[in-house]
Amino acid sequence: RKSIKKMAPASKSNKKAQKKNVAKFTIDCWQPMEDKVLDPAAFEKFLHDRIKVNGKAGNLGTSVTISRDKSKLNVTADLPFSKRYLKYLTKKFLKKQQLRDFLHVVATSSSTYELKYFQITNDNEEEA
Repeated sequence: RKSIKKMAPASKSNKKAQKKNVAKFTIDCWQPMEDKVLDPAAFEKFLHDRIKVNGKAGNLGTSVTISRDKSKLNVTADLPFSKRYLKYLTKKFLKKQQLRDFLHVVATSSSTYELKYFQITNDNEEEA
């Protein structure tokens, strides 16, 4: 008698295995853009040139994409990619543009940073 061996069923494609772990971050710079203090195109180019992938700057490939819509910059990256790294690069850009004394980077949610002005209060104006 011949023994018939059943083959294991072809493994179904696992959705989790196909889906890459992707991090999506947003940098909202509507305040400085409204006042025409910050150029979003220059900021986008700065991030494009400075983000390092595998130790090389400017080599984004398919692992990191940067897109801009109006006043928001969206960065989509394959993990591992830290939000803190975006904050570091944003602060570096502000320093280069000499805006670091007027703007700071604030986390508004777990995946969003916002550029805000420092609140400066003058006691002299309040007394007068």
